[in-house]
Amino acid sequence: MTLRQFYDWQTAGGGGDVSLLVATLEGLEIPWCMIGGLAVNHWAREPMATADVDVVIAAGRIEEAVQALIKAGFTAKKFPCSVKLKGRSQVGVQISTEEIYHDFPGRSVAADIHGILMRVAGREDTLRGKLLAYQDNRRRPSKRQKDLLDIMRLVEAHPKLRKLLPVAVVKKLAE
Repeated sequence: MTLRQFYDWQTAGGGGDVSLLVATLEGLEIPWCMIGGLAVNHWAREPMATADVDVVIAAGRIEEAVQALIKAGFTAKKFPCSVKLKGRSQVGVQISTEEIYHDFPGRSVAADIHGILMRVAGREDTLRGKLLAYQDNRRRPSKRQKDLLDIMRLVEAHPKLRKLLPVAVVKKLAE
């Protein structure tokens, strides 16, 4: 079984939705990148299946991207800090519109994640995003624990990242 086949099996065809997302954004030449779990999968040693796809799109082109993705077959629902998209699979796509992420696409790298060529946030940006998610007390405790695990996976694969961690997170990782 290929990585893509495994991902499709885990997400009821999520590879198709992710591929459509990538093709749509690339076709419009919109600066973008994956953040969150898919970016962690690139930088960590061992990938983990996730049905959450977190994306950052160049600030001035978010509306254009959303309209193109709707035309491509996604449904969209807007929230104060994000746009949630749904395709045909179990994958949920969230476009973050928070300002902290606006520079991430400019530092992104090409990556093959689950057999799909895409752009992912740079290593330090991926860590920065995970730290923000982990430190957000509004998130469910289970989500924050997954964020902490992702931080741990990043630091295990790239020990030099440890120096970027707040003291409280270093202590939590040591527990």
